[in-house]
Amino acid sequence: MNGTNVSNSILERLAEELGDLTPEARKAATYVLENPLDVGVSTVREIAQAANVKPNTVVRMARQVGFEGYEDFRAPFRDAIRQGTAGFPDRARWLQDIRKSDDLGGLYADMVQGALSNIEETFATISADDLKVAATAIWNSRNVFTLGVGVNNSNAQNFTYLASTGMVQFHAIPKAGSTPVDDLAWSDHRDVLIAITCKPYRAEVVQAVAIARQQGMTVIALSDSPASPIIRAADIGFVLAADTPQFFPSSVSTIALLETLLSFVVAVASDEIVQRVETFHKRRHDVGLYHEG
Repeated sequence: MNGTNVSNSILERLAEELGDLTPEARKAATYVLENPLDVGVSTVREIAQAANVKPNTVVRMARQVGFEGYEDFRAPFRDAIRQGTAGFPDRARWLQDIRKSDDLGGLYADMVQGALSNIEETFATISADDLKVAATAIWNSRNVFTLGVGVNNSNAQNFTYLASTGMVQFHAIPKAGSTPVDDLAWSDHRDVLIAITCKPYRAEVVQAVAIARQQGMTVIALSDSPASPIIRAADIGFVLAADTPQFFPSSVSTIALLETLLSFVVAVASDEIVQRVETFHKRRHDVGLYHEG
């Protein structure tokens, strides 16, 4: 109902009790049923005002479905937001609510646990064999295009920068002033596209993957669900865990996977890559890019 699934059982109970509530409590219950995500980020007074009832009416409604009060009733809705099943605006409001209640210790613990869990869950579903297949395709390609927009643009840029220390065929897209479609215009079966997007999936990334397939490119996709449109269209797909209390998808597992993939590329590469890396860093030292303390 309206984006939440953790608290569906409560909403179902509330709907069943609707006919037994007083007219005022029914107004409060109806508002909750129509706007369940508001509960997790709103005080009892805010819900009462939105439903045009008194605060004690909201409390009576909560008790009607088996809770001691509004805070107990609100807890599952807050959990739904913390676990990432709510949309960006609701999760941002939840973070503000934590700040106001001075419960930042709980947020800190959730952030740390979320980061560790994302790493574990991501690599639990990925095999070394799959990484080797992807790495081999990358090393043997003519060009590698790494596509990320929004928060994933920096992830794509970072991967491309690191790869450029030993390889020259890497390109982060979209390039400045361009679009992914334009950047892939002359690609073919000799090229690889690494595409990254998580819910809500970016249309330009999905479109670029479709075009890459039409042009015969090898597509390596990183996304947060086996049902993701880019995972389903990819030659090689890696499913990421990206849950977070924050209002945007976590990049922790994305960065970790890209770093691991790059290490596999270096591992399957020919011996010349070692000389390339040495030459790259020697030049940086020679021109004084590093501080000599």
